[in-house]
Amino acid sequence: MARVSTLEHWESYWKGHSADIDDTYSTGGRLVREVLADGPVSAKYVMEIGAGSGRDLLDLARQGAKGIVLDYSPASLALVKAQAKAQGIDVMFVQADATRMPFRDGAIDVSFHQGLLEHFRDPMPLLNENARVTAKGGRMLVDVPQSFHLYTVMKNTLILLGKWFAGWETQFTPDQLERLCAATGMQVVRTYGDWMVPGLWYRVTREVLKRGVGVKLPLHPKGPAFWSNGWDGLRASLRGQRWTLYTSHVIGTVARKR
Repeated sequence: MARVSTLEHWESYWKGHSADIDDTYSTGGRLVREVLADGPVSAKYVMEIGAGSGRDLLDLARQGAKGIVLDYSPASLALVKAQAKAQGIDVMFVQADATRMPFRDGAIDVSFHQGLLEHFRDPMPLLNENARVTAKGGRMLVDVPQSFHLYTVMKNTLILLGKWFAGWETQFTPDQLERLCAATGMQVVRTYGDWMVPGLWYRVTREVLKRGVGVKLPLHPKGPAFWSNGWDGLRASLRGQRWTLYTSHVIGTVARKR
């Protein structure tokens, strides 16, 4: 039987994290950064597809976007609703299949998804539907795991053993992701990458200690300011160089509708 990522995987995952969402790693602000790199979102329809925790969409809604959260997982939507209510943020919630979104052509100014495309054996139905609902001149942002990373080795090992939390997923090179986005008819604007901070070994150690002996290490360990600032500066200086995409944990492509 082929391994797949199912609704049951995500219901279990988000129900298990609903009480400690602040103790769950975020995207580090990269999606918000990349969306805003092309201009402000005030009064624009901005949609997060496969929203998960929805923290990126809520950040953009705080900056004036007309936010839409689309997911097929009731547990995910409930989690985002609770956060939106607690923060006094007004967004629209849609429970739907991302390959059959209930929107007219060209309804959305900016859409983005992270941790979604890699769970589809055939990515094109999702990307084509994504392109369909994007307005002329609008953008879609597709964020995925990058192939050449130790995380990929660990993940594929766990998938082989039947221990991966999401059942199944794949990964992409920058060239592969750009070709897929271009195949929708949209114009590739840029591809970015980001590194895993804190690193994989720290995250694995933290999870093992939390589950095994109940010891909870900090989500983001704090070192001396000069050390943290130095690494932040180095990453900022390297970000945007093509070769660094192949060292990144995640990559994303931004495409514009012609």
